Formats: sequence, C-alpha cells, structure tokens
Amino acid sequence: MSTHPDYDHDHDASSHHHRQAHTDHSGHERMFRRRFWVSLALSLPVVFFSEFVQGVFGYTAPTFPGSVWITPALSTVVFAYGGVPFLSMAQTELENREPGMMMLISLAITVAFVYSIASLFIEGTTPFFWELVTLIDIMLLGHWMEMRSVRQASGALDELAKLMPDTAERVTEGGDTEEVPVSELSEGDVVLVRPGASVPADGEVVGGESSVDESMITGESRPVDKDSGSEVIAGTVNQDGSLRVRVTKTGDETALAGIMRLVEDAQQSKVPDATPRGPRGGVAVLRRARRRGSHGRRVGSRGRVQRRRPRTRRDGPRHRVSARARSGGPARGRNQHLDGRPERDARPRPNRHGRSQKA
Repeated sequence: MSTHPDYDHDHDASSHHHRQAHTDHSGHERMFRRRFWVSLALSLPVVFFSEFVQGVFGYTAPTFPGSVWITPALSTVVFAYGGVPFLSMAQTELENREPGMMMLISLAITVAFVYSIASLFIEGTTPFFWELVTLIDIMLLGHWMEMRSVRQASGALDELAKLMPDTAERVTEGGDTEEVPVSELSEGDVVLVRPGASVPADGEVVGGESSVDESMITGESRPVDKDSGSEVIAGTVNQDGSLRVRVTKTGDETALAGIMRLVEDAQQSKVPDATPRGPRGGVAVLRRARRRGSHGRRVGSRGRVQRRRPRTRRDGPRHRVSARARSGGPARGRNQHLDGRPERDARPRPNRHGRSQKA
C-alpha cells in the first residue's frame, strides 16, 4: 500500500491510486493461489511414493522402470516453481540487511532440497523430499490467505473512498448555489446537502433539520437527527431533509481521511520485535541477565549464581550471603556485601546468655 490519498489536490487521482493498489494485491493473490494448486498437484505423487508415508499407512507403492526418479524429479519442480517467491523475497531481505521470515523459509527449503539431492548418491542417508514439498505447499497456502486478507482490507479502503462525493453545492453570498469540486472547498464555506446526498466535508449544521446515516463511519445503525449546531462527518449520507453545513475540515483533516490512514498504517506496520533493533535488544538483555541473576543476585564468571545460605542462630534474624571468590578474585569477609561494602545489622540478636546485643 502507498500513501494516503490527498483530497485537497486530486480526489480522482487518489481513487485511481487505490484501485491500482487493489489490483496489485489481487495479482499477488492470484500468483500464490496458482502456485499453490500446481505445487499441491505435483506434491501428491511425492508423498505417495515416500517410504515413510508407505510405512505409516501400510501400503507399497508400485514400482516400474524409472519410478525411483519420480520423487526427486517432481520435488525439484516444486522447489523451482513454488519456492521461487520465497527465494526472491529472501534476497530482498538480505539486500536491505533485514533478514526475516522469508530468509528462514528459504534457508529451510534450500537445505532440505540440497540434502535430499545429495542423499541420492550417499548410502545410508534418508532424503526429505516429501517434507520439502509439503513445507512449500503450506507456505504458499499461508501467503495466499494473507494476500486475500490484504485484498479484502484494500477493498474496504476503496469502499471508504467511494463515500466521498466528487462535487458539492456551495452557497454563494447571494444565496444561490454553485456546483464545485470537493477539492476546492475551504474552511468556512457553506454547502447545501440535499436529501440522499453525501456530506462533502466535516462541518457544523447552520440551517435545516434532517437525519444522517453515519453507519459506515461510526457504526450507528439508526440515522442520527441533525439540526442547527450539530456536527456532521464527511462521507455520511443525508436522509430526508436539506441541510446547510459550514465546512470546518477538508481533505486529510476529515474524520474519513483519518480512518483511511489508520487502516493503511495498520497494513504497513511491523511488529517491533521484527525490526533490526530487535536482535540487538535481545543480546543486550542476555548480557544483563548474565551479569546479574534473578532478584539482584550476582552471577560468577562461570555462570554460577552465588546464592544466599540459610540463617543460623549465630547469624541472628537476617540472612547472610556467601561471598567466597569463585574465579580467582580476593575473598570477601563473611559480613560483607558482594560489592565490598560491610554489612551492618541494626536489629538486636541474642547472645549465648539469651541477652540481646547490637551488631
């Protein structure tokens, strides 16, 4: 998807842009659908002649001259035909230095294919041809479903764009009306909205009474009554009366344009963890976890957590920390913190005569 349509400049060009984007997603959907069905048809013999599948279901595939090459031949076709989109997108990820899902899928199918071909010439190895083709089929099916969802969302944007009228009836100073393109409206203009017409811009009713259908914008199923002082939204449909509306927002400032921006931003947004900074943040977290264990306990150079030892009668009510050096460093005293500061206990503890004394 591309940028949001600019009604201030050219509403017609924006509608054409949305139709073009809708066509692009439809093309991707058709491409993945076609590759899925072709790959699935070629995968069925591969699965049927697989020794593993034969053992699971207890049947024996027929043998004839050249039957041993059916599985590798069809798997090669599936890899070359169904795996090409993933390899191409993985190359793009590498060029952008943002390896992601396509890189992972391409690595999986490439390793499986190369190993399976090599296993034909190495005794004692088992090929993964049926696993390879089923993985490609599943990935093609998933991307087909994804492209269909994107196309449906793009279709919703097209429907939203159709709510905006191309022209509006602007009221002149003499009280007459003139038909002008919506792109020529400006803040403060007064427009006449006749029954059955769409509101051309966000504004405030300054004359007339009617009810407006806002279901496509707000989801309200029943028409909303409007009179002087009421606010109206661009793209809503006037019902039974005429309204005079003073324009307050036009173009990208309207509520309808904001909704369309939100839909497009949701389609283009990425999960934060999938961005290039995600792996670096994970490495930083692992480093901090190694330096410090849970609950603030230090971790030694060998990865051992120096735990607290249980309380004894001589220690009193507090717990002490065993700070014995593990990696050749100087040993700390028993009554010292791990950072070298002496530990002080302000609470009284009993001596051997049962009397309390200060630490």
